Amino acid sequence: MNWLTEPLSYGFMRTGLLAAVLVSISCAAVGTHVVARRMSFLGDALAHTMLPGIVIAFLLGASLLGGALVAAVITVLLIALITRGGRVQEDAAIGVAFTGMFAIGVMLLSTTNSFRDFTHILFGNILGVGDGDLVVLGIITGVVLLLLLLFRREFELTAVDPQHALAIGLRPDRVRMGLLLLLAPTIVAGIQAVGVLLTTGLLIVPAAGAFLVTRRFRTTMLVAVLIGVGASLAGVLISYHAGVSTGATIALCACIGFAACLGIAALRGTTATTSPKEATE
Repeated sequence: MNWLTEPLSYGFMRTGLLAAVLVSISCAAVGTHVVARRMSFLGDALAHTMLPGIVIAFLLGASLLGGALVAAVITVLLIALITRGGRVQEDAAIGVAFTGMFAIGVMLLSTTNSFRDFTHILFGNILGVGDGDLVVLGIITGVVLLLLLLFRREFELTAVDPQHALAIGLRPDRVRMGLLLLLAPTIVAGIQAVGVLLTTGLLIVPAAGAFLVTRRFRTTMLVAVLIGVGASLAGVLISYHAGVSTGATIALCACIGFAACLGIAALRGTTATTSPKEATE
């Protein structure tokens, strides 16, 4: 019990644990939609394309997370612009935007002559979260969950049957754009916990594991949240006692959760239900 209670005697640990829970909830909830639509590469790419926004914000003395959010929105709009007209496939557009934005970020980063100022952005710093950051993370989580609930029908229907959604008056392209814009602040929240390089650990891995052991979409999202929260709590506590990177430990714990789901699926003889139609039936 002392192993569990000792870290909680410190205020920064309690704040960090709460922040980790909020981040894992928002990332897992949105990540379920991302995995169902087979947009995992986009989530990873979007996290990396935030780098130029972060560096520019640092050079201007502005909020680093604010710069990351602006860069993410620009990336989403850039992908939409490149794919407009159907001349370029979305996966190619993602690759182009990812390469260009990340390259700009690295170039700008090289002008600062110091990578130390960006280590908490690249690898996360959940134990450095302050009360103000906690409020922001709470707002992001609340807004993300509210929008997913309000537009649940639109998100699920356009993923399952875009043609039927179009026939009843929905615009699948606009719904997809809405999901991408919702993904941006979610990744910004993830960066606070595990950094740019490991955000996929909270966004994709829990959802990928949940699809292995569940069949219904709502259940899948709940299991993904539980995996993400469990990985975050375990990661924070283990990193405290082991003296290692918190972000990396959280991401590794998420991978262990995925491995456990993979083992359960193997014992059951089932396969992943990452098809939106299967997951929402």
